[in-house]
Amino acid sequence: MSKKATQSKKPAKSSHTSVTKKSVARSASKPAAKQTKAARTQPQQNARRPQADSKQGKLIKLLQGDDGATLAQLTKLTGWQPHTVRGVISGVLRKKLKLDVQSSKAPEGGERVYRIAGAAKTATTLAAESA
Repeated sequence: MSKKATQSKKPAKSSHTSVTKKSVARSASKPAAKQTKAARTQPQQNARRPQADSKQGKLIKLLQGDDGATLAQLTKLTGWQPHTVRGVISGVLRKKLKLDVQSSKAPEGGERVYRIAGAAKTATTLAAESA
């Protein structure tokens, strides 16, 4: 006898899905629906602010100056690599802390300068809020 003849056929799967205890438990453990865009864009009331003596606090303080800061100055201050500094500016300062970080490049091959526009809050004010 061949192998195919001795094997039993499996019953065909039905087209409808049945609700099992496992599927109910899985659906109960899923997180709630995603937040609306309006809820995500509003600043969080209890968002943590960096301390003034942290690297992030020093970075903010330097960017709030009238002259702003170059990438070289920011990497020297923090000891971070340039891609890390740019990531912090984009992800933390702009997106999470909602700071208006602007960059401009000097004409004729000058370095890019980053600054926080309209810096109403200083690093010490941010630190006082978090305390």
